[in-house]
Amino acid sequence: MTNTDHTPLTEPVSPREIPDAAIAMLDAEGTVVGWTHAAEQLVGYSAAEVVGRSAAHVLPPAESAPSAPAFAEQCRAQDGWSGTVTVRHRDGHAIKMTLRISRLWGQDAGTRWLVSVTDIGTLSSGASNGAVRESLLAHAPVGIAVYDPQLRCTWVNDVMERHDGTPRERRFGRRLRDSLPAVEAEALEVVMRQVLESGTTMVHEYRAWSSTNRRREHAFSASFFCLQDADGTALSVCAMSVDVTGNRRARERLAILSEASTRVGSTLEVMRTGQELADLAVPLLADHAVVDLMESVPFGVDPSSGTGKANSRPPVLRRAGVASIDPGVLELPWVRQEVIRPFPTSLFATALRTGGSYLESVLDTYSGPWVDHDPVRTQKLRDSGVHSLRVVPIRARRSVLGLAVFGRSEELTPFQEDDLLLAEELVTQAALSLDNALQYARQRTAALTLQRDLLPHHVGGGAALDVASRYVPADMDHGVGGDWFDVIKLSGARVALVVGDVVGHGINAAATMGRLRTAVRTLADMELPPHQLLTHLDDTVRRLSEEDAEAPDQAPAAVGATCLYAVYDPVTRRCTMARAGHPPPAIIDPQGRITFPDMPAGAPLGLGLGLVPFESVELELPEGTLLALYTDGLVESRDDDIDVGLDRLGAALAESGSSLEDLCSHVIETLPTQAPADDVTLLLARTRGLEAAQVASWDLPNEPAAVRIARQAAARQLSEWGLEHLVATVQLIVSELVTNAISYGGGPICLRLIQHQVLTCEVSDSNTSHPRPRQPHIIDEQGRGLSLVAQLSRRWGSRSATDGKVVWAEQDLPSKAVAV
Repeated sequence: MTNTDHTPLTEPVSPREIPDAAIAMLDAEGTVVGWTHAAEQLVGYSAAEVVGRSAAHVLPPAESAPSAPAFAEQCRAQDGWSGTVTVRHRDGHAIKMTLRISRLWGQDAGTRWLVSVTDIGTLSSGASNGAVRESLLAHAPVGIAVYDPQLRCTWVNDVMERHDGTPRERRFGRRLRDSLPAVEAEALEVVMRQVLESGTTMVHEYRAWSSTNRRREHAFSASFFCLQDADGTALSVCAMSVDVTGNRRARERLAILSEASTRVGSTLEVMRTGQELADLAVPLLADHAVVDLMESVPFGVDPSSGTGKANSRPPVLRRAGVASIDPGVLELPWVRQEVIRPFPTSLFATALRTGGSYLESVLDTYSGPWVDHDPVRTQKLRDSGVHSLRVVPIRARRSVLGLAVFGRSEELTPFQEDDLLLAEELVTQAALSLDNALQYARQRTAALTLQRDLLPHHVGGGAALDVASRYVPADMDHGVGGDWFDVIKLSGARVALVVGDVVGHGINAAATMGRLRTAVRTLADMELPPHQLLTHLDDTVRRLSEEDAEAPDQAPAAVGATCLYAVYDPVTRRCTMARAGHPPPAIIDPQGRITFPDMPAGAPLGLGLGLVPFESVELELPEGTLLALYTDGLVESRDDDIDVGLDRLGAALAESGSSLEDLCSHVIETLPTQAPADDVTLLLARTRGLEAAQVASWDLPNEPAAVRIARQAAARQLSEWGLEHLVATVQLIVSELVTNAISYGGGPICLRLIQHQVLTCEVSDSNTSHPRPRQPHIIDEQGRGLSLVAQLSRRWGSRSATDGKVVWAEQDLPSKAVAV
């Protein structure tokens, strides 16, 4: 240990040493009897390696240092010792430190020594605990007291008596309630118990009265450290307190940091947090302030890891916050959202690269490479009158998120070291809010990306509907939800419309939405009626909830959803719909009259209320009717009743003459705020009907002769439509479908041809059993009909009907023959 400077403790030592201090307790012979976790982190020795051994094991004396007895005598004469030393870490590298030794008294006039060692390198980097450092900014003697696990005082120094007037003899074996007000004592003991349990350092402020003036209340800031014995067990808690009453500057700074906790980080929006930091700093800390963030940060992307390379190009920044005591200055070099490219040798680039703060007490704007690099901006800086500058990197989780720059122009006194210290603490506190906003932005971006990838990128209603849609994610405070919508083309020119809303927000809700949308599409392909589809979807949601609940090491998430499912048939111009806890659709007839149909609400999906069946309703919709399906985010708000939202929606939809796209935009513009608290989804569909000439149907007898009748009727109709090239194929399909209806069905048989975007051939019968393809053996004479239909068709399938079933097959039409 090399002693380069030492002073008696009667001269106050800057308390900046204390926050990062590695604390150890020595007995009168210099043997280590207590060790802290911070000491292990600083010098690499665990409690098991040092407790019970001489302090020289950790702090070996240099050749030029006095002998141990002489040094001990010096400490006793001066009541302690402080100075600068060089210590070797356990792994061998040297650390320059400040060393502070304080004498403690115990019962029976016994003595011990409390040693605090602080890495000097951390003092300038701002890495020390900010709350502790700010609490100890006053240049005042430090009171030290040590308490056992039962919080009884065992060791104390002389300064403590000056703090609260209690002699040390009256402290031993007693708790804080004997020397402090009950409320203060209880609060401090809560902190002390937490320190004993966690082993971490904590800070707390309390009130007491000095021995010279019992009427005058004093404010103290105390730092608490956990001392451990050889096996790591909490041995005692050490309290180091400083009187901060008389230091108005320190109290003002504490007030600033307290205000920062409420004013900075009020939202989870990165750019707004940057502006809040700038607004707080002016005029409390500076005359001008700018906050620049790495360009990727506002988009939820972590900064590049290459910023720490000395030869790397400085990263591009984006100005997130700007504030000034002079509004005119805001038009000079400080423009919010501006892209900033620091010059490689400037203070700003250096701070980004090293992560260290820099103080330019007297700013030179007339020389230096960064001045020549941007003369225009430099001249604007001169015009602003800034003569002193502080540059503080914004750091979080070992990454530099950006820079905070503080300038002084009106106040003539340059910035000092303690000004930089406060700025570092303020920026450190703001960095936590910025990092939270960054993490949230990343999660929100991922959820929004997933949501948009899972939603349909293009919706079309075929020959049945004109459709348009809008999706507006929730604001930053609430996060992306689980809204979804879909438009699904079904057989026979029919179209299904779906709108749903999953419980919750974030990426889990978006993922669940994707699973449900896939499930709805699968169920829709089964051609189920709306109420049956919702019943199966309810089972799916409940199974998902049960699977998530059984997942190990995962908290069960709330799984539930609402859904509205509607099927429109352009041939009959009828719409069948059912809902599961979802708002009813808005229906606007061609004359502009709006209604919200009275239909059974149904229970939300996933609640396990399977005994409450879903019910379908069927409505006849004239051609040109407008259907509006939406989620509750469009009509519900914290301030208004849902009826207000429904009235607002109805008024917006009543606008006539607008295209569906324009109408969607108009409805969204009527929202009370453009940043809703819940996702907003709107799906508009205007009905179209098929012309009578596009549909042909025939009732057939249930006898073999029906096959020939059907083939001839289909050939004549296709010739009328100019589709002679499809006659042979369609006749084969008709033959097979009618033959199956005669063989396996019952009652009347009906053949229907529909010409829309494809040609659909439908055969219906009264049998409710659906056909299934088979794989016949080589010698089988039957069972090949449906395989032939599948080979000849674009696609085929079957669906349930009111009085039986419908088997259908589709053929592609040439583009010029497609009926729209």
